Order: sequence, then C-alpha cells, then structure tokens
Amino acid sequence: MELQARCLCVVAMLLVAGLAGMETAHGVGECGRAPVDQVALKLAPCAAATQNPRAAVPPACCAQVRAIGRNPKCLCAVMLSGTARKAGVKPAVAMTIPKRCAIANRPVGYKCGPYTLP
Repeated sequence: MELQARCLCVVAMLLVAGLAGMETAHGVGECGRAPVDQVALKLAPCAAATQNPRAAVPPACCAQVRAIGRNPKCLCAVMLSGTARKAGVKPAVAMTIPKRCAIANRPVGYKCGPYTLP
C-alpha cells in the first residue's frame, strides 16, 4: 500500500513538472525539442525500479528506456534531472535499468555525470 502511494506521488510530481516544462522555450536540448521534464513523464512506470535495485522492472518501463536510450544524452539528462531527484530516484540504481531490462544495444560504459551505465 505504501509503495502504491509513493508511486502515485512520483507520477503526480512528474506530471506537474512536465506541465511546468511545457511553458518553457522550445529550444533543442538533450532530448531534442522535448523538455527533459516532459520526457521524464514517460518513465513513470519505472518509479519503483529507480529506487530499489531488486524491484522488478515493468515491461512498460523497459519499452520507454529502450526508446529514450537511443539518445544516451537524453536518457542521462532525464535520470539525473531535478525532477528525478525530487521524485526520489536514486541515480546509481536508475543507471542499472537498461541492463536490468536486458537491452542488448544499451550504451555500456556511457558516463552520466559521476555515474557509468553498466
């Protein structure tokens, strides 16, 4: 029950951040024209998996990570964003999701700030 409430809270925070990000200038950034916070909304199914390395990674999460991971800079920016921090994402755990999803062509060894994708 507590995990469901926490996940709901994370999703709500990501939604608010995404809506706030829609009002910003539409320049080209790490995720193209989409603001990082808006892209972070797509990773809502990953909430529990970003906090616990033993949590099962839902297929919906793996699908989004696979899509966003085609651009490692974007995936890195999303996982290290202020929105992710506020949602309780643990970057060291979040960086393991591509491997936990068994994504064969993941950016192994890609540096994300002080973290490296395994």
